Amino acid sequence: MAMEFLARLCSCFVKKLRDGGGEGDEDGDGGQSSELFFDLRTLQVATNFFSEVNQLGHGGFGPVYKGLIPNGQEVAVKKLSLNSRQGLKEFTNEVKLLLKTQHKNLVMLLGCCAEGPEKMLVYEYLPNRSLDYFLFDKKKSSSLDWLRRYRIVTGIARGLLYLHEEAPERIIHRDIKASNILLDGQLNPKISDFGLARLFPGDDTHLNTFRISGTQ
Repeated sequence: MAMEFLARLCSCFVKKLRDGGGEGDEDGDGGQSSELFFDLRTLQVATNFFSEVNQLGHGGFGPVYKGLIPNGQEVAVKKLSLNSRQGLKEFTNEVKLLLKTQHKNLVMLLGCCAEGPEKMLVYEYLPNRSLDYFLFDKKKSSSLDWLRRYRIVTGIARGLLYLHEEAPERIIHRDIKASNILLDGQLNPKISDFGLARLFPGDDTHLNTFRISGTQ
């Protein structure tokens, strides 16, 4: 049942973008490929069968790999660990939320895969990895002068403002940290990893989530 749900969800995503959906898009990505429901074989070949050489990192629910899809575009493939029971809920949650949210300071979801036991999300590839990679490296941190740091903080704030007040469904992220802030080629920040996000109910401006959330 879960796999059938994910397949229907991804198919809905494909139809939405083909029909010109995507409210709040500030990036003008009209040239994206229409094949947004990826099959497993395509992602295996793209990532050299998920080789360690292609691994970009490991999130709270599974590893992330760099890949090259047939149209020549570089992508990041988030692969849910097969032994993660909790991760299925977060995976479906992330797809549903990102269907509704597009902004220049949010990482762009390009598609997904739900084939057999495999569940994956396919994102745009951001070459400068995550903010923590710069902050906690002595050599890299020196490249972040105060103007760049200010621009990064401002970009993160704009992304959060969009999620809280401007998105079709208002969202709280619940896992904002340096490793979930990705940087593009110009060091512009993009918020990633919506597995723990929650929707604001109605017109509320505050939400008590009752328990501490987040990943290390």
